[in-house]
Amino acid sequence: MSIGIHNGDKTIERRAKIIEMLENDGQVKIPKLSEIFKVSDVTIRNDLEQLESKELLVRSRGGALRINRVGIDYQLDVKSKKHIKEKQLIGAKAAELINENDTIILDSGTTTLEVAKNLSKFQNLTVISNALNIAGHLVNFPNVRLIIPGGSLRKNSLSLIGAAAEEGFKHYFCDKLFIGVDGIDSTNGISTPNVEECHINQVMIKLAKEIIVVTDSSKFFKRSFAFICSIDKIHTIITDSNIPKEEHQKLVKLGKNVIIVTVEDEN
Repeated sequence: MSIGIHNGDKTIERRAKIIEMLENDGQVKIPKLSEIFKVSDVTIRNDLEQLESKELLVRSRGGALRINRVGIDYQLDVKSKKHIKEKQLIGAKAAELINENDTIILDSGTTTLEVAKNLSKFQNLTVISNALNIAGHLVNFPNVRLIIPGGSLRKNSLSLIGAAAEEGFKHYFCDKLFIGVDGIDSTNGISTPNVEECHINQVMIKLAKEIIVVTDSSKFFKRSFAFICSIDKIHTIITDSNIPKEEHQKLVKLGKNVIIVTVEDEN
């Protein structure tokens, strides 16, 4: 007597394969999954619903995204050790977008710190930042006028947050905002693990003529706890060449200026 594969076994195998595809690609689409597994869209939607209920993925329009633990809020020294070369190149490229006599905001973060490191060449520049590590670096640049709003110190990011910080920012308008993110994608916008950081980011966005996101490609298809803004509010995204191809195409189609830096292989 031959033993066939039960429907339950097929379902388990299919769902395991979906998770594997998500880990590799960051995103899956229902029509493609239906084609691969030769099942209906309804079956795939049920698979995604069940996997989401077990916190194994996040459903999105027409498919699903790889899940990322949204509550994780890494300390700055941990973040600074990740994707170092990418961040350095992104920071240097971002500084090329700054003009003499600009007033800019630098959000807290390890990538925005790399932007700050490239500002010594300017003869007249005003920088507003709530990040103490960035402020500490900019005090060495005599031609950079530095403005630091008040607030309470958030030690994980060395940033000043809270009502006082938000009120301090409201006194200024600026040409460009350079903002780092913990999560970004064309559907869900940009996000951060901390609600207070999110609030102050939203204030910054309202004050800036141009919003520039600086992020290494590892942040794509990640969704953190607190939603900052949708992609439509962003003008430029500077990232590295490992950005998912589909996401790059979507952002360009949405009219975003996507600037890509390339990390050379040292081998």
